[in-house]
Amino acid sequence: MKCPFCRTDNDRVIDSRACQDGFSIRRRRQCLKCKRRYTTFERIEESTIKVVKRDGTRVPFTRDKIKHGLERACWKRPISDRDIERTVSAIENDVYTSFDLEIESRRLGELVMEHLRDLDEVAFVRFASVYRQFADAGDFVDEIRPLLAKGNNHPR
Repeated sequence: MKCPFCRTDNDRVIDSRACQDGFSIRRRRQCLKCKRRYTTFERIEESTIKVVKRDGTRVPFTRDKIKHGLERACWKRPISDRDIERTVSAIENDVYTSFDLEIESRRLGELVMEHLRDLDEVAFVRFASVYRQFADAGDFVDEIRPLLAKGNNHPR
């Protein structure tokens, strides 16, 4: 590991801990040359799952695309980066535990919406409107009706 400060490839690990997502390890390191400390994260390399797009093409599953989609749906909502990261990790965990080699993009989108529905209803509707390509206001109403039916506890 190269030091981010002096670029020397000589350090020692001071502390290692498992992260809450269960898929990565946090390591505190100290450069032996400049003596500065920094943190690195190591992730388990999983077998690559392919996402089967609507047109039949296959692309590698990447958590960064899921995270980017969640960040856009949660834009200007009271949702912390930590909550988004937890949701991305939960989705990633579901994908790797439930699917071996491939997942259809339709199923992946539904999985994201399941997690978003629990995180934030507005973000859920935003994501659903893009993912399901709503054509008119009626599509919004159809998507929101079940949310309203379950009984919001939010004061009006």
